[in-house]
Amino acid sequence: MNAVRPQVQVAVIGMSCRFPGVHNLGEFWRLLIDGKSTVGRFPEKRAVDSNPTSHPDTATVNSGSFFDSIDGFDARFFGTGPAEAAAMDPVQRLGLELAWEAVEDARVPAAALAGREIDVLVGAASSGYDVLRRLSGSDRDDHYTALGSSGALIANRISSLFDVRGMSFCADSGQSSSLVSLALACERIRGGAVDMALVGGVNLIVDPEAGLGLANLGALSPDGRCFAFDERASGFARGEGGGFALLKRFDLAVADGDHIYAVVRGWGVGSGGASSRMPDPSPGAQAATVLSALRRATVPFDGVDYVEAHGTGTRLGDPAEISGLREVFRETGRSRPLVIGSVKTNVGHLEPAAGIVGFVKAALCLDRAHLVPSLNFRSPNPAIPDFRGDFEVIGTARPWLSAPGRPRRAGVSAFGMGGTNAHVILEEAPEGRMEPPAAGESSAPAVLPWVLSARSEPALREQAARLRDRVAADASLSAADVGYSLVSTRSSFEHRAVLLSGDRAERLAGLGALAAGEDAARVIRGAAEGPVGPVVFVFPGQGSQWAGMGRQLYAESEVFARGVDECALALAPWVDWSLVDVLTGAEPAVSLDRVDVVQPVLFAVMVSLARVWSSLGVVPEAVVGHSQGEIAAACVSGALSIEDAARIVALRSRALTELAGLGGGMSAVSAPPVWVQDRLGQWPGRLSAAAVNGPASVVISGDGEALDQFAAMAAGEGVRVRRVKVDYASHSRHVERIRERLLVDLAGVSPRETAVEFHSTVTGEVLDPQRLDGSYWYENLRSMVRFGEVVERLMREYGGVFVEVGPHPVLEVAMEETADALAASPPVVGTLHKDDGSAGKVLASLAELHVRGVPVNWEAVFAVHRPRRIDLPTYAFERQRYWLTAPDDTGTTDTGSTAHAIGSESSALKLVCAETAAVLSAKHAGLTGTDLATRSTETFKDLGFDSSMAVRLRNRLTTAAGVRLPATVAFTYPTPQTLGQHLFSLIEPEVSDAPDPECPESRSDDELYELIDRGYV
Repeated sequence: MNAVRPQVQVAVIGMSCRFPGVHNLGEFWRLLIDGKSTVGRFPEKRAVDSNPTSHPDTATVNSGSFFDSIDGFDARFFGTGPAEAAAMDPVQRLGLELAWEAVEDARVPAAALAGREIDVLVGAASSGYDVLRRLSGSDRDDHYTALGSSGALIANRISSLFDVRGMSFCADSGQSSSLVSLALACERIRGGAVDMALVGGVNLIVDPEAGLGLANLGALSPDGRCFAFDERASGFARGEGGGFALLKRFDLAVADGDHIYAVVRGWGVGSGGASSRMPDPSPGAQAATVLSALRRATVPFDGVDYVEAHGTGTRLGDPAEISGLREVFRETGRSRPLVIGSVKTNVGHLEPAAGIVGFVKAALCLDRAHLVPSLNFRSPNPAIPDFRGDFEVIGTARPWLSAPGRPRRAGVSAFGMGGTNAHVILEEAPEGRMEPPAAGESSAPAVLPWVLSARSEPALREQAARLRDRVAADASLSAADVGYSLVSTRSSFEHRAVLLSGDRAERLAGLGALAAGEDAARVIRGAAEGPVGPVVFVFPGQGSQWAGMGRQLYAESEVFARGVDECALALAPWVDWSLVDVLTGAEPAVSLDRVDVVQPVLFAVMVSLARVWSSLGVVPEAVVGHSQGEIAAACVSGALSIEDAARIVALRSRALTELAGLGGGMSAVSAPPVWVQDRLGQWPGRLSAAAVNGPASVVISGDGEALDQFAAMAAGEGVRVRRVKVDYASHSRHVERIRERLLVDLAGVSPRETAVEFHSTVTGEVLDPQRLDGSYWYENLRSMVRFGEVVERLMREYGGVFVEVGPHPVLEVAMEETADALAASPPVVGTLHKDDGSAGKVLASLAELHVRGVPVNWEAVFAVHRPRRIDLPTYAFERQRYWLTAPDDTGTTDTGSTAHAIGSESSALKLVCAETAAVLSAKHAGLTGTDLATRSTETFKDLGFDSSMAVRLRNRLTTAAGVRLPATVAFTYPTPQTLGQHLFSLIEPEVSDAPDPECPESRSDDELYELIDRGYV
């Protein structure tokens, strides 16, 4: 018995279970430790008309542990059509749910299993659903019948669910089926066939009449209670439910930091052959199975503290089982009493699933170092002499103490009618297996993301409710542990929400709002409706800068700080000031008002922000730059080295100082490009189009006097023009004065090949990176910026995901207007904002992408905190009734709609005020929709909006109301009251047929001019 410890051991890393009134492992443990039972009566609503109410055993077969209903199933979650779901035996449905929950309990996202050699083994038997189907005639025209009634399909469906490629096997060895399956799985892992296996058992009873045969044998307890090893033993009660366990090679589980419930040390499977009369149990065969498990485990029987017995409470079964264990005593020389118990006293006999249920109980006891009571034991069965001399059945829970050098161990038995026996030896997991200690709440930053998802909007709300209850019940949970576990152990589904909150109270409030289906300021919701297009990084030109724009992020983000430091090193040969000092506001620092300072600083910020995005899993497939933004775009794409890019931006911006004060300038015009071009002809050679940013956004450049004349002309036609705050004329003939200097300064630039597409706003096409030499960067400054044309082509041909990589979103409105003109809705986000330069703002933008289906790397956000994977609530299945024939309306209703009901103008105004308050709450904490209702005639600008907030309000209203709104809707309808009226008109068009205001009037808000000043709108 003291042989060398086997090299390959099997760890139990995930479990699940369900019984009447018991929905998960936590509730099962509470049932066990409190000494409670689930036994009751067969529910009347599940009664089958053919039940023989006059049969003498009717009361017996109707006693047991039964679910209130077994017809519910979340067909949408499992990708099953209504007809197929209705045809499926309920044991298949229960098996799918329990398998999913076991994987979630193991803190493993389902996608991590896909394509791997992982076995699925299930012990199960028909519930009787197939018989009921035939009796009802439902199988006559149902081509899913064969799939629904096949026992093998239980395991096969689970393998398909996770896309695992190992053995898929459904075992039927009677009452030992699930434990035999587990032993086979361990054998496969130890033999090297696979590294993991998902094992379980399920049992459901469609018609209790099927138990009459057992009643005739005298195997069923007349009063529905199991008196295992007691003098009152009279049979067992049938039970419904099941359990699953995820097994993994022990060394891999340790390496991966998995929580290990217990270690499977050994197992034995055998049959009694002809050693006893069918179906009587064979004590000798049972003893041989236990001895085989001990030998395989290489542990002495004296080292086993507890045995979870088969323990049916039958007159013949209990004495036979004790006789077999006494034979093991004699063979091994055991010298101390053995604690035994039976989970059948708690949840009934689950027949093919009985073994896995006992296994789950024993593993929980080892994990929590407690022994739990076995119910209904008063005095030993008189057929078992001197019972108390060798055995103990405990009546109350107690700590499971361990002796020095001897880990806690338990045996689990399951014996099949007819003699197929299985026994498994479990051992407590070794110390030192746990993950690093939690970082603690105090070390968490101000904002961490909590990411939730579900197949439907109602399920998402229930996920939020479950998480809220979990967090509310345990104040010790750290935000980092919860957030990390949500992104590292859970699958990501279509309906998504990201909670970005600071303290615990805010997080609970946010979860509560999400659970109630309400909007909250720091909750970002959306739906990933399908594949998204390529990620496009968009780099703005001059105008997005603001004082202190990199200070906070430089302190919060190591990735950003490293990027800035590298840019500073690359700029050092060309500038006589400190990049870090300018960004952090150190004194003395040069002014951002200097063109030869602001352009290199913006370049460094954009390049460093791009690195932050890439570290979060958002990597560009294409880049677009606006004017000087093309330098950063080329660098980030890999077409230019950072040294070449730094040289270009530093020397070119220095050359621009020669143009300052020479009478040139630039103006932003809120009009379509065709209108602008038609009128520029009045000033030939003096004015030209410098940039076309969108359908109604053009920048012109040239002589200052001509710009004034153009503005006066435009005002006469009702078109707004605003001078850009520069004293030179980029993208005009004025630039030709510095052509020769630039060509000399930029000679020797060495562009490189790259896989990232460079969409040139000089040529309007995808550009060969080899063309990005010194002469290109002169043309970039001289030629018109064709930004709107490039973005329109990308949106039209590719769709795309547009990330404005800059310190403030100055191109977002122009891109949204382009999308509106195309009737497209690609994700468009900024990075930082002039009011928020924190890492939290980056996370908010990341969340906007995630909820639209863009793949991101949330785990990178938590890396610095060394978080742990912790237990989280399992998926909130949304069950509907599927029984024999599919309901007519099943699957036809879109339960994923998030649109609010708008039945009146007042309800539309209420929604607008609520969403406005949510957008403003970042600036004004505690502001509510009720507060804004009293100020509904004030303009959004007076309420504190800027242009990016207006876009954000549009996005929230589009999601909440389910209607399409233009990006500039808050400018067109500048007060909550007018916007609410417009929103209601879209829902109830007959209420108002007033035409929309003309486009120029939609630009009436002064905040829009902030972007015009910068040359972008």
